[in-house]
Amino acid sequence: MPASDAVDQQEQPWNRRRLRSTNERLLLDRLRTGGAASRAQLARETGLSKPTVSSALAALEAAGLVHEVGTLAPERGRTAVLYAPDPAAGHVLGIDVGRSWLRVAVADLDGAVVARSDVRNRARSSGAMAELVVATSRQVVAGSGVAPDEVVHAVVGTPGVYDEKQRRVRYAMHLPGWGRAGLFDRMRAELGVPLEVHNDANLAALGEYTYGVGAGSRLFAYILIGTGLGMGVVSEGRLFTGAHGLAGEIGFLPWPGQQKPERLEDAVSGVAVVEAARRFGMNGQLTAKAVFDAARQGNDAAVKAVHLEGERIAHTVAAAAAVLDPDLVVLGGGVGHSVDLLLHPVRENLRALTPLRTKVAPSRLGEDAVLLGAVATALGTARDVVFERRSASP
Repeated sequence: MPASDAVDQQEQPWNRRRLRSTNERLLLDRLRTGGAASRAQLARETGLSKPTVSSALAALEAAGLVHEVGTLAPERGRTAVLYAPDPAAGHVLGIDVGRSWLRVAVADLDGAVVARSDVRNRARSSGAMAELVVATSRQVVAGSGVAPDEVVHAVVGTPGVYDEKQRRVRYAMHLPGWGRAGLFDRMRAELGVPLEVHNDANLAALGEYTYGVGAGSRLFAYILIGTGLGMGVVSEGRLFTGAHGLAGEIGFLPWPGQQKPERLEDAVSGVAVVEAARRFGMNGQLTAKAVFDAARQGNDAAVKAVHLEGERIAHTVAAAAAVLDPDLVVLGGGVGHSVDLLLHPVRENLRALTPLRTKVAPSRLGEDAVLLGAVATALGTARDVVFERRSASP
């Protein structure tokens, strides 16, 4: 008799339900990480007996947590039914709040985005921005065909650091009023969904680790360069956030300014690119994108501004390399979209700045990194919630 069956029969009646739940969760986790499988394959890989696997799969299927996805016809023996988690068993909401754009997505339990909206953030107050988040989220859910009560968890990515005790965001310098207490409580209440709040660079790092170029890295840093500057660090698949959630706030590092000491964020950002281009002679209504576009056309002032930005980013990477020893540094955010122009000056300056030879690569996810990081983070909680809800139902 298999050891697992012996354990089954020795269990007291009051504990058998817990054991069944444990077996069901074991199989569900195996199907999620290892892909579709048959009963026999699951029995071999988990050590559970075939009757136990069959019973657990029947319970999971009845709860809507797994479904049949095909068959496997071996050379010998019977055709086997393949099972996989049902991605429609629940859904999550991912939200990326930026100074210029608001991005919202609904995803199923496989992480596949089923509905999405990107809207310009023209809100002129924190209250208006909160209203925009709620209204856009409701529209995306309504357009997804998913019932509101099937969205079981939401995650918001935002500049700054969320203070759990004070229930507000701190250090969101580029979103005036966004640190006001009660804003996220209000959004939770109006959305009717449990909602977590995380730093945008941290979520971008998780997004890049889960879906992008950071996959498989033992330790990597994601440097988010846009309106501001931030860094997310993923070690062994987990975020490193520090004692107070402030790890990666590299924008606060000192930088030797021309007139007075500045912050690194003042030197490495989209605003810094524009200011440099003006100093080198560019005129008109400038944006970082316009400067990079002009550099591609050979504009001398724009080329100089881009090279200066590359030099400053190299200083940022060198600092991260010395402190963290990452196997990869990913450049992302609005300025990171122009990595094709920045990689050469970044790498050239790195060679002169430090003997450490850290690999530097562009983000694969681009502007979607924060949003997909929010989805990935929400899934971690939602899968547990859906399992508990459905397995507990009669």
